[in-house]
Amino acid sequence: MTGAPATAAAQSERPVRPARTGLTLPALAVAGMIVSVQQTLVIPLLPQLMGRFDASFTAVTWVFTASLLAGAVATPLLTRFGDMYGKKRMILLALVLLVIGSLVCAVSGSLPVLVAGRALQGVSSAMIPLAIGMIRDTFPRERVTTAIGIVSATMGVGGSIGMIVTGLIADRTSSHHPVFWIAAALAAGGLVLVAATARDVGARAGGRPDIAGALLLAAWLVCLLLAISQGNQWGWTSGGVLGLFGAAAALCVVWTAVELRVREPLVRLALLAGPRSLSANVASALLGFSMFAAFTLISGFVQSPSAKVGYGLDGSVLDVGLYMLPSTATMLVFSALAGRFAARIGPAYTLATGSVFAAVSYTWLAVSNSHGHDMLAFSAIQGIGFGIAYAALGTLAVQHVPMDQSGIASGINSLVRTTGGSVAGAVTASILAGRVIAGTDVPTLGAYELCFWIVAAGALLAALVAVVHGLRHPRETGA
Repeated sequence: MTGAPATAAAQSERPVRPARTGLTLPALAVAGMIVSVQQTLVIPLLPQLMGRFDASFTAVTWVFTASLLAGAVATPLLTRFGDMYGKKRMILLALVLLVIGSLVCAVSGSLPVLVAGRALQGVSSAMIPLAIGMIRDTFPRERVTTAIGIVSATMGVGGSIGMIVTGLIADRTSSHHPVFWIAAALAAGGLVLVAATARDVGARAGGRPDIAGALLLAAWLVCLLLAISQGNQWGWTSGGVLGLFGAAAALCVVWTAVELRVREPLVRLALLAGPRSLSANVASALLGFSMFAAFTLISGFVQSPSAKVGYGLDGSVLDVGLYMLPSTATMLVFSALAGRFAARIGPAYTLATGSVFAAVSYTWLAVSNSHGHDMLAFSAIQGIGFGIAYAALGTLAVQHVPMDQSGIASGINSLVRTTGGSVAGAVTASILAGRVIAGTDVPTLGAYELCFWIVAAGALLAALVAVVHGLRHPRETGA
């Protein structure tokens, strides 16, 4: 563990919270939105890509999986390097790779090249936790939760925008190239904005990179997430999936032993499973489960033809994004208000409140889903929930750690959220594939409703975890 003298020395070299923050928050919010756009940009394109490259669904899903794996590996690495060498540098690196990856995808003529470009794009996922760390370094204490909330809200806002952009283009061309040219232009704009306006004045931990820890972490994360993401296609009891789970477990044990022994570990295990970190990370995994499930479930449900299958809204890809616009609006509003809530009742109970709203939104769809207004109501309530919850979660993840470890603490929290999202994709896909209309491969209405109930339960569990945290650490409650 980093000693108090070292931490104090690191913090004394640079001012931690300057009085003037300039355009740092707008720059980080815009960049975060751009990064979030790329995460959902390809989801509606997968059916088109199957025809264009004459590839199976399993092969085409690598367009999404490659980005997920790259982001999971890059997030702890770049956030730790951000604590060591400066968060702005790592944010700029992430955005540069986003530009390069978008350009590779924009000129790709084969599936392997497209997958390689998506992997480069996925590295940019580290930008959000890096931005949260920079906010904690830069902003006055009373503004931290609100600022974190605004940046966190860009995850949902960018996801909706990505759906809308893809929908507009999909209605006019079958080519995937325009989508990525737009992504490249947006990323370049975000890169210039952050470089010109964002201020990075936080403490730097220094030290040497933990190369062994980085390689082992990357190895077991790839094995774990690959097994989860490919379980439905390969079979959960197949030798490949079971072998990957076994390799992930073995490599994780070795990685843990290495991190406990090295003087300057990549990840201090207390940030992953310490008394205060564990509850924040468990809640993050559960909320990641709920939020990532929405992207795939809502997209499929809205586009289902009601005349043929007896449910759905006969929507297009563009309609999916439009139905999620209320979520975008409420998420932005309530993420900005989350700081006030946290000042009164503390981030733990604020997180619980947001999680309950998220659970209510999915419960609504499980009970009533036959009209467009049901989807709009769900969207608005979901935005309230995630706007409040993610703002509080970002604060809960970093408020107890030294300033020179805020980046990696936020990175670990983001990593477990990604893992929760991966589990959500596997669970919902299994349910939808296992409950189909007789003689077809189309999921039944009951399959979707069961998924909505399960996702609602995940959000409620996150609320319960947050309440328990608040009861165990009452000093963190209130301002």
